[in-house]
Amino acid sequence: MAGERVDAMMGRRNLLVGAGASLMLAGCAGSADGGRKPMVPEGARDALRLTPIRATPDRITRITVCTRPFRAQGPRLEVERIGQKLVVHHYGHGGSGWSLSWGTGLVATEKAMALGERDIAVIGCGAIGLTTALQLQRAGAKVTIYAKDLPPDTRSSFATGVWSPDSRICLEQYATPEFKALWARMCLTSFQSYQNLLGLPGTPIEWVDNYFVADQANRERHEAVTDGRPPFADALQHELLPTLTPHAAEVPAGLHPFGSRYVRRNTNMVFNISSYARLLLDEFHANGGRIEVQEFHTPADFARLTQKVLVNCTGYGARALMGDTSVMPVRGQLARMIPQDDVHYGLFYDGVSFVPRRDGFVFQVIGPDDYYGYGDDSIEPDRPLAEQAVRTIAGLFPPPAFG
Repeated sequence: MAGERVDAMMGRRNLLVGAGASLMLAGCAGSADGGRKPMVPEGARDALRLTPIRATPDRITRITVCTRPFRAQGPRLEVERIGQKLVVHHYGHGGSGWSLSWGTGLVATEKAMALGERDIAVIGCGAIGLTTALQLQRAGAKVTIYAKDLPPDTRSSFATGVWSPDSRICLEQYATPEFKALWARMCLTSFQSYQNLLGLPGTPIEWVDNYFVADQANRERHEAVTDGRPPFADALQHELLPTLTPHAAEVPAGLHPFGSRYVRRNTNMVFNISSYARLLLDEFHANGGRIEVQEFHTPADFARLTQKVLVNCTGYGARALMGDTSVMPVRGQLARMIPQDDVHYGLFYDGVSFVPRRDGFVFQVIGPDDYYGYGDDSIEPDRPLAEQAVRTIAGLFPPPAFG
């Protein structure tokens, strides 16, 4: 079952993304043992036709770096009294911030509203801060966001933008039954919230198909972490909610445009972060929310706010603000590229993912294991790495495709 293990690992790395164009393969039929097998209709040979990607370095428009805020124990969701303030800490979601934001925001909202105040401050305006603020408003609170950076300049604005609710969420050893139950609740809440955002103007959220492509000789090398560190608990969706997203299906050789390579298809959600963040900001303001640009250097700075209850959604910034060294950086770099209207599918090949976001194509080097970028807090773009990502994906298509 090497193929299944490969797909599980790729799912844990945010890679099962993208959308298939002119795809005429049938779905997967359930087998007697509960598995899924590809079902190809008669006469469907050569039916998978994907428009080649114009993947050339001169089409790169921007290179951005995101610092994922990983905590070995999982997100910090707890109340602390700091001076005269009650602070609900809500940070450390690893690579799952956008994906879990509605569910984890609801948990933070319940904790904040239980403190008896209805005028609440949210510190931070990234994925977690925005959705938490909206959840608080929906619960009847008056909300003010205080933040140094606003979209599109927050760290989460530079995220890959795919549904990955168990990406670097914690180390496997900390995934207790209680944590798993909490995660499942947050995951299901978020998933349903995103289903309600499908089809909106600007396409903030959409379902797309992705193709995992591997040279036959290299299929096995993606199956395990290689450096001996304890694994992330990033198979929770596969373990606890295996039917939440469609199962992967192998695409037989001859029915795809990638020659003799091994190919599997999966379907996943993509967040077009530019339009999605604007949607969140518009709703927050429409509900009477206010945003004030402020920077906090120490917890003592909270004293200057008028609100008695604060929700701390500072992500990786909590490491410096709170002196919380349990928050570890995991660097991720994106090469953004001019999109093509006729390319609406994603790819993963040779350690590189391609995501067809409508607000700009995304190319990302993932590396040989889940710890790629771990402990690296540098934010300087690496142009050669960006070009490597683009050229790797370009290598799947014949040169005449570009021009």
